[in-house]
Amino acid sequence: MKHTIKIRDEIAAYLSEHDLSNNQFAIICGIHSGTLSRVMKGQQALAMNHLIRITRAMGLAEDYFYGKYVDEIMVDSAPTWRRLRPFLLQCASLSRLDCIEAIVQNLLDNLLYVPLLFEVAEELYQQGHLQAAALIYENVGASEKYQHSERLALCQYRLFLMALGDDPHNNLIAAVLFENYVSKLDELNQLDALKQLAHTYSSLHQWQKVSELADELLRLASLQYQLLKGGSRTADHGRVAQRPVYAYILYAQLLRANVLEECGDHKAALELIPVYMDAGWIREDDEEARRIIAQYQVWGTANIYLNRLMDGQIEVLDEYVEYISVRESEIFTALSKIVQSANRYNWNVDSILRRFAAYIPYRQYSSIFGVSNKLIMNDNYTRFCKELAAYYLSRRRYNNDDVSMRGVDLSVKLDNTQNVIRGTLSVDFEILLSDSTWLN
Repeated sequence: MKHTIKIRDEIAAYLSEHDLSNNQFAIICGIHSGTLSRVMKGQQALAMNHLIRITRAMGLAEDYFYGKYVDEIMVDSAPTWRRLRPFLLQCASLSRLDCIEAIVQNLLDNLLYVPLLFEVAEELYQQGHLQAAALIYENVGASEKYQHSERLALCQYRLFLMALGDDPHNNLIAAVLFENYVSKLDELNQLDALKQLAHTYSSLHQWQKVSELADELLRLASLQYQLLKGGSRTADHGRVAQRPVYAYILYAQLLRANVLEECGDHKAALELIPVYMDAGWIREDDEEARRIIAQYQVWGTANIYLNRLMDGQIEVLDEYVEYISVRESEIFTALSKIVQSANRYNWNVDSILRRFAAYIPYRQYSSIFGVSNKLIMNDNYTRFCKELAAYYLSRRRYNNDDVSMRGVDLSVKLDNTQNVIRGTLSVDFEILLSDSTWLN
């Protein structure tokens, strides 16, 4: 039978090579000599903190023994969570996903480890070790795929959030795969999940889907707000939402108005905007509530200007410009809609573009709700650059293509085929229409 070299065999070889006794090496490592002696005799399993000290004392890479350690704690001795948990966390910090997968695969044969592994995944997710967390979520989810449990739904939610990136096709796949699990989440997590799905489908221009999600978000948030007996974040089971529940109601109404705007029904959008500007029904009267209500007042006022502008009411243009000029986070959105309106109604907005030229490069802005959603901002920027290219080309100003081409480059990076194709077509047709030589 082939002898498998153990970690203690390598330690013994090191001691022999350096002419060290157990007691001397124990002092170097900072481990009790009796403990080291029992480990070397195979009478005691090696704890994670001891492994770290021994590896460091031997001058080896921190994860040098990790492959052997997996075998020793999973095969050679009965696995104990006291040793497994710190090892999983350490593997995540060193990106040893192979070791994590080996342990998880073995542990999931015993369903008692499922909740423990899920808790580790949650801890890793919060710490930003996303690859390790995703690996555990995937395995825990697979073990519970027939249980239809809340834990399974939460695994899928985390995987959905981690899957979102710059590729619209991958984002669509992630959203579709996750959508069926939303109803399995607890009520407060459902609110955040619906909001994230709405953001994703907004970036994909699937406005009917966004409308459906907004309606469901409004229904669920309204119901939860009626049922809450304590604070506006906490449900009966003690879980806490990222934002007060009334904020989700306001946001759902904002989404509904935005869908109408994107679909070109600006008059209907104007009728809905006052709904989320009216906060008289909100019970809370603390500093957070006042800040949230004030933010929706700003957004509502800006969106009234915006929809009137998109409806062709040029008389509000100067007033709109002055309104957003002192609100930095609103300027880029306003410029995008102003250029779009200029193309639609053949307006000259050169002076406005010159005034706000510093705000044209792509950037993210923050509000009281955090940084702007990256997916939506990326999409808005590609759309803006397409409109700006059409605006310049319709005026035969071909020397302004630096900004518009940055938009095309970003579209290629995001694989946003719709914007790339539309941008290309608008350029070709504008050149044909503006250059008489093409007509001869």
